[in-house]
Amino acid sequence: MSIDPRQFLNDLYATAVEAVSAQKCMPAYLPKQSAKGRTLVIGAGKGAAAMAKVVEDTWPGKVEGLIVTRYGHGADCKQIEVVEAAHPVPDEAGRQAAGRMLELVKGLTEDDLVLCLITGGGSALLSLPGEGITLEQKQALNKALLKSGATISEMNCVRKHLSAIKGGRLALACAPARVVTLLISDVPGDDPGVIASGPTLPDPTTCAESLAILKKYGIEIPDNILKHLESGAGETPKPGDPRFARNEHHVMATAQHALEAAAAKARAAGITPYILSNDLEGESRDVGMVHAALAKQVAKYGQPFAKPCVILSGGETTVTVRGKGRGGRNAEFLLSLAVSLQGTAGIHALACDTDGIDGSEDNAGAIYQPDSWTRAAEQGLNAKAMLENNDGYGFFSALGDLIVSGPTRTNVNDFRAILIL
Repeated sequence: MSIDPRQFLNDLYATAVEAVSAQKCMPAYLPKQSAKGRTLVIGAGKGAAAMAKVVEDTWPGKVEGLIVTRYGHGADCKQIEVVEAAHPVPDEAGRQAAGRMLELVKGLTEDDLVLCLITGGGSALLSLPGEGITLEQKQALNKALLKSGATISEMNCVRKHLSAIKGGRLALACAPARVVTLLISDVPGDDPGVIASGPTLPDPTTCAESLAILKKYGIEIPDNILKHLESGAGETPKPGDPRFARNEHHVMATAQHALEAAAAKARAAGITPYILSNDLEGESRDVGMVHAALAKQVAKYGQPFAKPCVILSGGETTVTVRGKGRGGRNAEFLLSLAVSLQGTAGIHALACDTDGIDGSEDNAGAIYQPDSWTRAAEQGLNAKAMLENNDGYGFFSALGDLIVSGPTRTNVNDFRAILIL
């Protein structure tokens, strides 16, 4: 079989991303225009501006509104204002945009339609601290959560209870207008209430759960935040609240959609695909080690899959930051894989974030090849030491094996492909 492993893996990634783009998945989910009232478009996330552009290009009538996205992830919208702000740590631009969004939805009527466009990244981009909490405190807590190894569900549980807009509060501000939320999922399990901390969906989690998460990861918080959570001042509206009765939501694109598209691409190339899981979580280095063990079993014994094949997986791993290197969870996954494989023949791998940004770096991820181990040794790179320093970026940058796609303007989280020939 004649195949270029590097090109093959890059093609799978491109296919996966294209399958969950706003242009591909949105048109079928757009609701009918309100007969009498206004159509207001709001939303947040790394792909929110691209979604707003699809609305403008396909909506039959007038639209207006405000979208907040990450710096560099904007789109050329004419009717809907696009504001860019910081991610993953919120900034003043995001705080102001969130405040303006709440003002924008005031005074709506039952005849009005609010179209809320949500993708991953919205939690940081739509940051409006609860009463008595400062932006600086939210920034510090966000940084601590990102370094702690907490899952996205845990982080967003905390964020909801310290916010004036997340956890369903934005939808309540829109009442009595009808709110239709369209989502591209970046969270394992595709729970719409977790995506971007669910600004328009009721929230079953509690302040007590938020405190338990902070305690679990040993994150110290100021007295005012402790009081805010202990008193219940940060409690969110719950499922069953009648104010959500007219609203609806649709998860349009998920990691599973991306994996299935990549699987079809592999099959067309004559490589049998196996989707391992669409919602893997855990420490990136641990997940990398397990994937390496599976790949070696296939390469050496043809178990549990016969080669040639490609093993696909998605989800969102985490990195507990201990070192001072430049990382990203996909680079860390691949570096752990490299340490475990140490050049095992016939195994190639790619790991990228579908949003084009691995953590907070400028790359989407990286690619591993059987000769990565020897090429690194020739350059004097100590892979094990670099893994301990969380320096996956540095390792693959030195090898020329970073993948830099730029912003994709969508986000269904990690995409991993291991090709075994």
